[in-house]
Amino acid sequence: MTNKSVPPPPTRDDDKAPHAISPLQARAGTAAVASAREASEFATIFNEIVDNVGGAVLGKTQVVRLALTTLFAEGHLLLEDAPGTGKTILAKSIAASIHGTHNRIQFTPDLLPSDVTGVTIFDQKSGEFEFHKGPVFASVVLADEINRASPKTQSALLEVMEESRVTVDGKTYDAGRPFLVMATQNPIEQTGTYKLPEAQLDRFLIKTSLGYPDRDSVIEILAGSAQRDRTTNVKPIVTSQEIISLAGVASRIYIDPAIADYVARLAEETRNDPQTRVGVSVRGSIALVRCAKVWAAAQGRNYVIPDDVKALAMPVLAHRLVIELEAEFDGVTSTDIMSRVLSAVAPPSAKK
Repeated sequence: MTNKSVPPPPTRDDDKAPHAISPLQARAGTAAVASAREASEFATIFNEIVDNVGGAVLGKTQVVRLALTTLFAEGHLLLEDAPGTGKTILAKSIAASIHGTHNRIQFTPDLLPSDVTGVTIFDQKSGEFEFHKGPVFASVVLADEINRASPKTQSALLEVMEESRVTVDGKTYDAGRPFLVMATQNPIEQTGTYKLPEAQLDRFLIKTSLGYPDRDSVIEILAGSAQRDRTTNVKPIVTSQEIISLAGVASRIYIDPAIADYVARLAEETRNDPQTRVGVSVRGSIALVRCAKVWAAAQGRNYVIPDDVKALAMPVLAHRLVIELEAEFDGVTSTDIMSRVLSAVAPPSAKK
């Protein structure tokens, strides 16, 4: 397929006329795209939060940016990492930066769905049933070692993630906004764990890994080891309501039909790959577009470029692939397949 050219993004006076809307957006009923000024303001706040969280999570700027991209795209994050790499600090730092609440759930084999979502208890004084909210009701929820819980408990959490609400005894309770679940799983110890099914993995917007910090960061951490909790230095940057408004700005970032076509071709290539049993779904393609819009806004642009898509294709799409058993036995990983797909599919070129 020949490359399509990307036309210049729509322009306007930021305070007067509305943006032009592409035919693709018009069919979808999309509002006028964000202005250049809105994108610039978004980038300023986004980078302030990155620096703020970076004061506690040292040497992991890229992962912090991915986590915040997940937050502003209103999705959820899966961290596959060894213990002690700073997952809890990351969650607490983000919650502190957005002036939100933070809860941590330690998943164990005996954890019940009600331990996550909450339970209705009869109050003898009032003679009525009262709902006691579970730890899932918070701005940022750290679901630690999610693969240690039973499939039933995993499903309870994933249902809240998908619906952003909890239904108990026929009554529905809103999880609120912003709502970010950061689930972790330990890749080095699989005894007594329940692997997340592929269909459930697809519900996470981004999957990434913190990994160990570089030596300079480790030295800085050791120098401040007397301070047990580095998140105490993290100050609020924005309110939760401002996060919701900024997420609205990100959703209105312009994406040209040629970029949308590029995303569609990447998804098709994963489905056509001979070593892939199940490729990227439509939900995965939508997820990549949502994240690319946030990524563009975080760089002060009110339009998406192919580099935004390429930068996010691996963390957004790789975990959604189901590899053929024979290829898996040969040591082929989803990262290998995505690298091949990105090389095979040419991005659209900029119109001169």
